[in-house]
Amino acid sequence: MLLDGTDPATIARAADAIAAGELVAFPTETVYGLGARADDDAAVAKIFALKGRPQDHPLIVHVADRAHADRFAAALPPVAERLIDAFWPGPLTVIVLRAAGVADAAAAHQPTIGLRCPAHPMAHALLVQAGERGVPGIAAPSANRFGRVSATTAAHVVDELGDDLLVIDGGAVRIGIESAIVDCSTGSPVLLRPGILTRDRIESAAGTALRQPGPTAPRAPGTLAAHYAPKAKLRLMATPMLKAALGVLGSDPVRLAVYSRSIPSGVATGVVHRRMPARPEQAAHELFAVLRELDREGVHLIWVEEPPPGPEWDGVRDRLDRAAAT
Repeated sequence: MLLDGTDPATIARAADAIAAGELVAFPTETVYGLGARADDDAAVAKIFALKGRPQDHPLIVHVADRAHADRFAAALPPVAERLIDAFWPGPLTVIVLRAAGVADAAAAHQPTIGLRCPAHPMAHALLVQAGERGVPGIAAPSANRFGRVSATTAAHVVDELGDDLLVIDGGAVRIGIESAIVDCSTGSPVLLRPGILTRDRIESAAGTALRQPGPTAPRAPGTLAAHYAPKAKLRLMATPMLKAALGVLGSDPVRLAVYSRSIPSGVATGVVHRRMPARPEQAAHELFAVLRELDREGVHLIWVEEPPPGPEWDGVRDRLDRAAAT
């Protein structure tokens, strides 16, 4: 059920539902989230059931502010505090050691927990009003079936999860890919998932270099090898390979789409073509919406031109790499 996010009564109704242990989908600046109160394992179980998500794959807990983060963390190490000061509210999740007996299901029974303070005004209003009703935080993965393309509009959520779900309609999200995730639970910070924030910006705020994930890194959302996948088979291709493949297509390609920066429209008859923006923030903003649109076109294959090199493209490249791995 779509609810107008600009109506104060909508936020109050959604906060009541969250406090009662029900699910609510809501916009953040990154993607739409599917939320339940993080301190209620039975409510969190509804998220896993609706998404078809494995229960050992943890969720991010969204909080209204630093004080609410302290309710879930055993302690916030100095590097986490520096990142929180620099990027909250915003598209960064920190993983820290979890307070005993709190949000066990949301953390997938790990000793760590991922925390984020979203910047979207509707998400913030929901968190504040839920807090007034005794909810310390909202566990919320992306509002879509597990492993599939994330939702960046309210309509995407309804298409994916049905119209029985309460969905706060906040329009299209601003960023379009999920938050960066930094593990701060050990001595040195580790970048587990890139986002729109570049490694350089995160390292500058952290005051130290980010390490690569090792075998003992905590499980984190969106870090499986295969994820973010459209229904069509996606293939990520270097520019010369893509041009060569298009050059040998027959006159009637079988339900093929191309998403590229350098390939002109109409290069091959019968191919559905979408232009990838030249700027990484624009490409991130539209990526999941374009993949959903191409699925609606009924294509069987999506050939995507590899993003350019450079750290500013890491978030988009990560999502495409995982989408192509299915």
